[in-house]
Amino acid sequence: MPTRRLILQTGLATIAMPAVLRAQSLSGQITLMSYTGIFQDNYTKAVIEPFLAANPGVKVNYAPGGTSAQMVGSVRAQKADPQIDVAIMDVTTSSIGNIEGLFEKLTPAEFPVLDELAPEARAAGGEFGPAVTFDHLVLVYDTQNLKPPLTKLADLWRPDLKGQIALSAPPNIQGLALTAMVEKMEGGDHRKSIDAAMKRLKELAPSVNTFEPNPDGYSLILNGVVKVATGWNARSQLYGDQSNGRIGTLLPPEGSVFQINTINLTAGSKNRVAAAAFVKHALSQPAQKAFTERMFYAPTNAKAQVDPKAVARTAAAPESRASMIPVDWNDILKVRDQWNNRWRREVISAAR
Repeated sequence: MPTRRLILQTGLATIAMPAVLRAQSLSGQITLMSYTGIFQDNYTKAVIEPFLAANPGVKVNYAPGGTSAQMVGSVRAQKADPQIDVAIMDVTTSSIGNIEGLFEKLTPAEFPVLDELAPEARAAGGEFGPAVTFDHLVLVYDTQNLKPPLTKLADLWRPDLKGQIALSAPPNIQGLALTAMVEKMEGGDHRKSIDAAMKRLKELAPSVNTFEPNPDGYSLILNGVVKVATGWNARSQLYGDQSNGRIGTLLPPEGSVFQINTINLTAGSKNRVAAAAFVKHALSQPAQKAFTERMFYAPTNAKAQVDPKAVARTAAAPESRASMIPVDWNDILKVRDQWNNRWRREVISAAR
């Protein structure tokens, strides 16, 4: 006759079995495409490696995708025979992929984690892949060699910065965000016009060393090429730590703009079950907490219990949220080509 202990052990094993079987049933490999360099290194440690530990039968290949535009181009080229299963990119380009049918719609029935996300995270992708990180545009500068330091967006027009600025021009999302910020600085509203921004940016053009920072503005500062650049808060916080404070970060008092990266499940994924499991993991509370605390991207999962010291350095900090200019990236997508053409015609041409 079985003992009470054996009955209890059998019962517990039965309860645990579905979870064990689910983990064991995940097998094969998936390919995740996203940003290279510092993002890849930290995302691998904070998000991918815990997923692999929980799902030993799965292999995740990380495909460095370059810019978001290059990533959506890669997924588009593979539409008939997808090699990418999951893609993380900025919302302005993932929206293009959604329109073209490159990515799947995600439902709360299959992805219950969607109900844990902040409303703006769900709204970012609509019925498709939601926001997986929040960030915001900042000015980064050389604390050792720029005196006095930057204190506001208008400081970009200081005479001593001639030839010392790196800006990422449209269609790069940094250039789009900067346009909205300069328009706001001049008392305008980018939803109505960017004429004021174009006028001021044209005046700034002779001070710009490059409109295509390579590999990025942070590296150009550390290499002594420029003293100021546009950048993203999360990366600048990490580079600031790694450079012992040489990279300084300024959230302009005139206002900034949220940047959103979405996580997208490729239509026709060859290992959809494992790919979907990874998307769920990436949006989960533990993964969101880990990545925020490691690289200072604000979490999109509203239930993630993140260290307050880490939150204070992210786009989720109260002072950061209070400084954000309302930008609907779906609306920006509609005028992106127009803004891009105006930058080429009115701003970049003025630098020559």
